[in-house]
Amino acid sequence: MIKPNKLNRGDKIATISLSWGGAGDIPLRYEIGKKQLQDTFDVEVVETTNALKSADWIYKNPQARADDLMEALEDKSIKAIFSNIGGEDSIRTLPYIDLNVIKNNPKIFLGFSDSTVTHFCFYKAGVTSFYGTSILVGFAENNGMHQYQIDDINATFFNNASRGIILPNKDGWTSERLEWDVPANQKTSRKLAPCTGWRFLQGTETVQGELLGGCFEVLEFLKDTDYWVKPNDWKGKIMFIETSEVKMKPDNFRWILRNFAASRILHNVAGLLVGRPYDNKYAQDYDDILLKVIKDEEGLDNLPIVTGMDFGHTCPTFSIPYGIMGEINCAKKTFSIIENALL
Repeated sequence: MIKPNKLNRGDKIATISLSWGGAGDIPLRYEIGKKQLQDTFDVEVVETTNALKSADWIYKNPQARADDLMEALEDKSIKAIFSNIGGEDSIRTLPYIDLNVIKNNPKIFLGFSDSTVTHFCFYKAGVTSFYGTSILVGFAENNGMHQYQIDDINATFFNNASRGIILPNKDGWTSERLEWDVPANQKTSRKLAPCTGWRFLQGTETVQGELLGGCFEVLEFLKDTDYWVKPNDWKGKIMFIETSEVKMKPDNFRWILRNFAASRILHNVAGLLVGRPYDNKYAQDYDDILLKVIKDEEGLDNLPIVTGMDFGHTCPTFSIPYGIMGEINCAKKTFSIIENALL
């Protein structure tokens, strides 16, 4: 994988709206996220050409969204690109993505959820990108960013060493919904639920592999496109998945997981990491289904499976670099990023 350069204090970061135009429709939330990013990490934040257009305009102009990405990559003054928010139709930008621009201008790209689509573009171009928070979510957190999130951003993007062991969050997590367009809500801290640690469902060995995955629903969007990773190419990968705020029904989770089994993807991967579900809803159901499909139905009784992890649609999160080596140690119950992701 081609690795971008790490960030330094004072660097310029561009924000972008590749899916939903929430930053344009809810400017207060965006400005708070921008300010907290600038103040916390001593960086300069600018917007791509169309980042703050209305959600309706963003929806109607998928080529302009892709053009924003290409322009930000080719702008030598910009050192990283952070997604404003996810959505559901980044898939419509694919006809306008130039992989050569990504390959020839490697830069940090950060986002989650529907940004999975863009991450797979970077992956196909051979450039590392990062599954993590976004401007309207983690950076705009009510009453300031979570310390776990701050520590992750510092360790991930302002450092070119490998992260090593990723520690679970112990301070509490949240997905409480406080509407972003109500100004008073921004001064109300979201309620935290206690962290109970990550769950190592099965596995006895230590496995290593390149990290690859994303939002479970969005991976379905990508199947059979030119950007999908074919079953054999998952060989030896550590797959990471998480479900969105839609709170996928357990039946749907089982059906999709069986598709990954039937296509032999689950037989090819070295391990599986699963993020905490939104509101932690269906967490036990998902665990039961994972064991039923992977262990009972497919006989993969030693495939390492770790669930309830701090990435995805609950806050705060750690960032996962695509195409970089990770390690699951089942005996010690640890997950590590063992390769540097940045230069």
